[in-house]
Amino acid sequence: MISADIQPYIDGVLRHDRRMISKTITLIESSLPKHKKTARLVIDQLIPHTGKAIRLGVTGVPGAGKSTFIEALGMVLVKEGYSVAVLAVDPSSVRSGGSVLADKTRMEKLSTHENAFIRPSPSGGTLGGVASKTRETMLVCEAAGFDVVIVETLGSGQSEVAVASMVDFFLMLMISGAGDELQGIKKGILELIDAIAINKADGDNMQRAAFARKQFETALHFSAPSSPNWSPPVLLCSSLELTGIQEIWDVVLKHRGKMTSTGELEIKREKQAIDWMWFLVKEGLSEWFYKNPYVKTMIPKIEREVEEGTTAPTTAADKLLFFLDEK
Repeated sequence: MISADIQPYIDGVLRHDRRMISKTITLIESSLPKHKKTARLVIDQLIPHTGKAIRLGVTGVPGAGKSTFIEALGMVLVKEGYSVAVLAVDPSSVRSGGSVLADKTRMEKLSTHENAFIRPSPSGGTLGGVASKTRETMLVCEAAGFDVVIVETLGSGQSEVAVASMVDFFLMLMISGAGDELQGIKKGILELIDAIAINKADGDNMQRAAFARKQFETALHFSAPSSPNWSPPVLLCSSLELTGIQEIWDVVLKHRGKMTSTGELEIKREKQAIDWMWFLVKEGLSEWFYKNPYVKTMIPKIEREVEEGTTAPTTAADKLLFFLDEK
């Protein structure tokens, strides 16, 4: 029997009630223990209704125009009849925890479309820019019936790894004409991505974009692809002129077709679910550790000992980690 407390959330999400979708996501993002418990129960009931959406991650260097690109892609998709949810992670203030949450204002056209839903979420400083509840939020959007869920990252190394671990297709957005293009992308990231799109390939920038494309194609040639069944292509696009956007979506669909036919998509999603479970276990253990009264009492004393050089960091760590054995 489902608790009366969670039934409104479940019913609201399943009937695509935008207000209840937003309320459910707010519940999931809450740090209050009572809300966390309710959110877990809601997600458990929504899980059977998830899994049908195309999960697309978009990352890129600062200034690559991620928001403009996502709006351009989103508008192409809604015109084709897709319903689109965008989870845009905004940078949180390290001091105040506040967030600008400006992605809705940057995607004015898409945010007002009846088949689109944009949810800015403060990163809270976690995962280098991916909100710790992004995966659960993605599941809510899937249960609500959205055909495509797009996750935008801040473009830091940690967040890229995190997003790659929760999406089906991972797109790296780059720009040309900003110096050595390859300096803006790490080798490890090349092994996570499914395609590179060079944005702002228009006007006088076309020649530089074509040159950058060759650079990236060479770099990808020497990197291990994320899948044995897929070679990441390098594409050109212009979010302002709306060129190359449809071609990028065609590549996403081609990738999905290949991953589905080989059974790799199902295997990938199963592994992602297990990885996320262990991430949450580690996150929970860390939270429990720092909230423990004994640890709270010991930390200032042990930190002083390390600072003064009377205790080695390894010994100090052992004292904190194995305090239960000592008690």
